[in-house]
Amino acid sequence: MGYRYLDLISSAFVAVLLISNVAALKVFVLGPLVFDGGALIFPLSYIFGDILTEVYGYSVSRRVIWHGLFWLVIFNLVMTLCVALPAEPSWQQNIGQQAYQSVLGISPRLALAGWLGFFWGEFCNSFVLARLKVRTQGRYLALRTITSTVLGQLVDTGLFCVVAFAGLLSPAALSNYILTGYLYKVAVEVIMTPITLATVRFLKRQEGADTFDTQTDFNPFHFGR
Repeated sequence: MGYRYLDLISSAFVAVLLISNVAALKVFVLGPLVFDGGALIFPLSYIFGDILTEVYGYSVSRRVIWHGLFWLVIFNLVMTLCVALPAEPSWQQNIGQQAYQSVLGISPRLALAGWLGFFWGEFCNSFVLARLKVRTQGRYLALRTITSTVLGQLVDTGLFCVVAFAGLLSPAALSNYILTGYLYKVAVEVIMTPITLATVRFLKRQEGADTFDTQTDFNPFHFGR
């Protein structure tokens, strides 16, 4: 079946992922709290994930998550190659290799942390939402989206922060970073819930779709239904 809005939502999902990957390289403070720039947009990926799973089903969401991971890996590889290539002299004089590298360079450890956090966090979110939908017979959408995000963001934030910063930050600083980022991302999901619900209702009407994953294989590495 052809869907009118699936391509738009899928491309927005991947765009949010790539934008947040660059934005996360800026760390800023708001009062006593420390955030990275990815926090401004990355929580939207979980909202898009909720919409994809609720309307189109887990198998579609799984395919989009794999697309996102593929382009995230490609993005990191291209940026790593660009940093490594020798600089042209006039470019080096006016811009500078160090400035370019400080913005777009990414260590293998941070890249791995981002891949693992995104991959398993998004799959946890989609799995929980799809299973709860079947168990509740499609009721309590707000509760289901928040619950799936609570669990998915716990996996995502925990994996990313531990893989990226364990041994570099003190245990207290690492715990603070994880807790602050996690609570913020969950709060965004809660605040955005009315918009999520309205979007889901609109898409179900327009697409004629309301998928229940009663026979779905939930293996993230299975590419059929």
